[in-house]
Amino acid sequence: MKKISLSLLCFFISILFIKAQNELTAQIDTKADEIEAQVIEWRRYFHQNPELSNREFETGKKIAKYLKKLGLEVQIDVAHTGVVGVLKGGLPGPTVALRADIDGLPVAERTDVPFKSTAKSTFLGQEVGVMHACGHDTHIAMLMGAAKILTEMKADLKGTVKFVFQPAEEGAPQGEEGGAELMVKEGVMKDVDAVFGLHISAGIPVGELRFKSGSLLAAQDRFEIEVTGKQAHGSAPWAGVDPIVTSAQIIMGLQTIVSRQTELTKQAAVITVGKIEGGVRNNIIPEKCKMIGTIRTLDTKMQDVIHKKIKKTAELIAESAGATAKVTIQKGYPVTYNNPDLTKKMMPTVQRVAGIENVIMTRAVTGAEDFSFFAREVPGLFMFLGGRSNENDPRTVSSHHTPDFFIDEKGMKLGVRTLVNLTLDYMEMDGER
Repeated sequence: MKKISLSLLCFFISILFIKAQNELTAQIDTKADEIEAQVIEWRRYFHQNPELSNREFETGKKIAKYLKKLGLEVQIDVAHTGVVGVLKGGLPGPTVALRADIDGLPVAERTDVPFKSTAKSTFLGQEVGVMHACGHDTHIAMLMGAAKILTEMKADLKGTVKFVFQPAEEGAPQGEEGGAELMVKEGVMKDVDAVFGLHISAGIPVGELRFKSGSLLAAQDRFEIEVTGKQAHGSAPWAGVDPIVTSAQIIMGLQTIVSRQTELTKQAAVITVGKIEGGVRNNIIPEKCKMIGTIRTLDTKMQDVIHKKIKKTAELIAESAGATAKVTIQKGYPVTYNNPDLTKKMMPTVQRVAGIENVIMTRAVTGAEDFSFFAREVPGLFMFLGGRSNENDPRTVSSHHTPDFFIDEKGMKLGVRTLVNLTLDYMEMDGER
């Protein structure tokens, strides 16, 4: 009888818990419905007024002003132009960080929307158009919406929330520090127990969330190879050592590192030469030729091996031609890694919010994200949020970082609901340990 009674008690407790959870979710849904128009209005403001990395001065001011209006503790000028709002709940518990990136890109917008960006700025010494061509404007608006809802629930909040509005995700200007890495250096993550982030996607239909446990996005490294030969007249190449031909051989050699020397059944890897320059006129074989490129890896051991092979390949090919090659590799963003335990723990929340049929496990992506610096400090979960209108063909939508990039604003409400529910459920589960 005691066993039966205990089983029944556990059953009724679980029923009551599920009922309370569903009621809370419904309450959040109502609040998200009520502020959807405001979230869209914020998004349109930021879309029309984009600013480049480490130059998000007005963006930061508007965010900070709103967070102060909510009554939060607000830190400004974090990592140059970032903003952090701190909400202390009425009950003790863990600290959860929610992150949105806030910078635009040097892209001139071509979309025909009423809130189209016509902003101009200077990038690498040139005047450029500026556009939120990666959806960071939606990230800001969704996090501001989540801040509003969670602030309204402050009395019952079991812990603290840090709303992290991060600058320079696209990379700090040359010679400057910035982004998530600098925020970490300045101590933003010191008292945080878990961090959550979303990235809207123009290729994923509205209503879907996509995730992957473990390595989700690649590490991003930059390499530079300078090849030095011997200058000669173009009509007599035997009198010199041609660094351009040598560079061409090096480029082909680099591709075999991935295609023939890397076990791609374990993880993907990419080596791309994005720029090559050398010479001044048609009939002079120059002394030097330089190339720059990117390395993308999803495994740190593979990353180290590929770095060594790039150096060895370039140097030995150059030596075989009578030239020399100087290889410089600069590490950038690490792998964006979703903590497996946290991912498993939070999937029921994500499935409840979006519907189990709309939560899809995805493959790793060779793009990079500096959310990785946050997730390297504490357990993190980063997911892709649908931003493509269901009427649009995924094969023809414009990709991120292009002038025709477009996001369906209907996708943002799910983002707001997801951030709020992840926060509340994590706090509840943490308190039960």
